[in-house]
Amino acid sequence: MLIVKRHHTDPYFNLATEEYVLKNFDEDSFMLWRNAPSIIVGKHQNTLAEINVDYVKKHNIPVVRRLSGGGAVFHDLGNLNFTFIRKVEGDQFIDFRKYTAPILEVMRKLGIPARFEGRNDLTIKGLKFSGNAEHIWKDRVLHHGTLLFSAQMTNLSDALNADPSKFTDKAVKSVRSRVTNISEHLKKPMEVLQFSDLIEDHILEKYPDSKITELSEEDQNRIHEMVREKYNTWEWNFGYSPNYNFRKIIRTGKGGTLEFDLDVHNGTMLHIKIFGDYFCKYDTEEIELALTEIPHQEQSIREALSRFNLDDYFTGVRMEEFLTGLF
Repeated sequence: MLIVKRHHTDPYFNLATEEYVLKNFDEDSFMLWRNAPSIIVGKHQNTLAEINVDYVKKHNIPVVRRLSGGGAVFHDLGNLNFTFIRKVEGDQFIDFRKYTAPILEVMRKLGIPARFEGRNDLTIKGLKFSGNAEHIWKDRVLHHGTLLFSAQMTNLSDALNADPSKFTDKAVKSVRSRVTNISEHLKKPMEVLQFSDLIEDHILEKYPDSKITELSEEDQNRIHEMVREKYNTWEWNFGYSPNYNFRKIIRTGKGGTLEFDLDVHNGTMLHIKIFGDYFCKYDTEEIELALTEIPHQEQSIREALSRFNLDDYFTGVRMEEFLTGLF
């Protein structure tokens, strides 16, 4: 077992690293890593339906899609993540209990009554502190999980407080659970990196053939390339979302009420209708046509509207107000 030391806290780099190790390392691997504040969405989710867009924009929070399924999670430096990547034989691919067992063993060493519950969660007294997901590639499985150690719970709640009424789609929806931090159950205070060291020591003990290694300069260069080409792109993080219908009604300061109805396929707005009690100088169908067949993305929408005087089509409506209706 290779224990791959990870020092980066950039979420784009960290998610790309998992795919890189999965597809380029031959040996079984284990990794512990942390992300700066970010939202990580499941592979099969509609990103916009999972996040609080206004909060994410205000706080400039990266949103990154991962390889595995499951729900959206908020990461910060008080959240420790663990990853197992192993070759498997036969049909023993999905086995959440197997890969979470070492974590439970560490918790027992700390005197914390943690347990495996449901499909893929670890809990303390019924409160979730770890969610887990898996991805299969050829004969290898990637299992990763979150470990809430000293995460900022308010930020977690606010960042993922999406409005489900705006979307109609078939994407996998996150199920919110009551959560807790591991640090609240410790008999003696401990920092998150000390907790990380405990887990690493336990893995070394459990797998005596383990050896510690680090990513080479070549590895890191290739991972950075994956970040540029995939993990830090709108196409992967938002455009990959399943098809969905979006509907939102806003009340503007001076322009009345606007209702937006969108059909979005592969991240692109194919149909858009705007209704409301607004006044206009020109037919607003011109705006609808300008927004058709462009990405459901703020920058693309701004560019499409830049050749119009929006007040001619929606009297008294400011650009920023208009944009809030589309997300």
